[in-house]
Amino acid sequence: MRRIFSGGIYEKKIGYCRAVVAGGFVHVAGTTAQGADNPGDVEGQCRSALAAIEKALGEAGSSFADVVRVTYYLPHAPDFEACWPLLAATFGDNPPAATMIECGLIDPKYRIEIEVTALARG
Repeated sequence: MRRIFSGGIYEKKIGYCRAVVAGGFVHVAGTTAQGADNPGDVEGQCRSALAAIEKALGEAGSSFADVVRVTYYLPHAPDFEACWPLLAATFGDNPPAATMIECGLIDPKYRIEIEVTALARG
């Protein structure tokens, strides 16, 4: 088992890491917009979260093409449609199984949280 840390503000506070490579899979934790310059709009936050996920997948030797499941968490379900073009471009010809859940997030400033599971390569 291998753990990948991103230095995110909640990793030490809560006791988790960005991703764990185990059992032939990369399990990426729920990821929100990263950093102090968090964009306020859902599209910008989605882009920021995807960039952090892509970095973790890359460190694990995986990519978006290897993602088998994605879960999207949003406090306001109607916001999700604004993210669709970005998500379609991200996953392209390799769409994973997906679920969207409307729920509260750890901080009201967050508009989307994304969690993925991917095949581990190598």
